Amino acid sequence: MSNIHTTAVIEEGAVIGNNVTIGPFVTISSQTVIGDDTVIDAHTIIAGKTTIGKGNHIFSHAVVGSIPQDLKFNGEDVELIIGDNNKIREFTLINPGTEGGGGVTKIGNNNLLMGYVHLGHDVIMGNNCILANAATLAGHVILGNNVVVGGLTPVHQFVKIGDFAMIAGASALSQDVPPFCLAEGNRATLRGLNLTGLRRQIERDEINALKVAYKELFERGEALQASAERLLDSTESDNVKKLVKFIMESKRGIPFKRKNDNG
Repeated sequence: MSNIHTTAVIEEGAVIGNNVTIGPFVTISSQTVIGDDTVIDAHTIIAGKTTIGKGNHIFSHAVVGSIPQDLKFNGEDVELIIGDNNKIREFTLINPGTEGGGGVTKIGNNNLLMGYVHLGHDVIMGNNCILANAATLAGHVILGNNVVVGGLTPVHQFVKIGDFAMIAGASALSQDVPPFCLAEGNRATLRGLNLTGLRRQIERDEINALKVAYKELFERGEALQASAERLLDSTESDNVKKLVKFIMESKRGIPFKRKNDNG
């Protein structure tokens, strides 16, 4: 049995799971599906074709599933899919996909979106990510798993961020950040490996292999693609292979300073 406040407005057709709590003045669209044990706090708006998994907590004044901020949007059938056990804090805005981007914005499990975060249309987010206050992802951004984006950091459209990467607060990211790396600045550039995050999750031997690979790729001054191809052929580390393959497949380039760069 769910606990729904008498002032909540739930349109006919919405599907509400078991043990769901819906607070005062919440508005829920007819195409919404809400999984068991989810909490929707006061004044939240759930719009459009939005599916929310189990055990989520959406805090007050969040707007989830409202139409994309894309001038090309013309009422197409698009959706937002949110996984399980996410925390979506106050005044967060999440838009669904667009026809040109596949039609879906998708969030995985166990993510924390702090206050005033924005996820634009067609964003794909993995699991266990943290977006600090006022981090903003433009359309078509892809985040891997265990990514951290610092507060007040905008991420440009079509950027891809790999697993275990960290973007420092008050940065501005316009290129791809490989897995396991730390980027910082305006415009953000690589500053090394995300060693704090790696030490919590990865064995020391793998971290040492990534350290060697990072130096080979970004500190020797050789052409990046050539270094990546050589490492891919020589390494036995799965994590190094993941790093190298990400670099080789990058569409927006990797933001790193070569030895002869100024600044």
